[in-house]
Amino acid sequence: MALNNSQGEILFIENCAGCHINGGNIIRRNKTLKMSALKRNGIDNPEAIARIARLGVGSMNGYEKVLGEDGDIIVANWIWEQSQNAWVQG
Repeated sequence: MALNNSQGEILFIENCAGCHINGGNIIRRNKTLKMSALKRNGIDNPEAIARIARLGVGSMNGYEKVLGEDGDIIVANWIWEQSQNAWVQG
């Protein structure tokens, strides 16, 4: 699990953090990765996050090819964990 957690963080930093720094969203303020926004937008589990990471949604492109095999699931689980912890690192 620790390895996947570390891989999830790396995938996030490399592919997601440009727009979603600390779980925010620099393009669409109401489309953050904070738990309240996820729930408000009907994203209530890691699988829903993985689907968006893989296929994209709205103006966000899908990242299936760059995330690699199971990368969508790995990064989604990491994002879900961060959202449950209010994106408090440390």
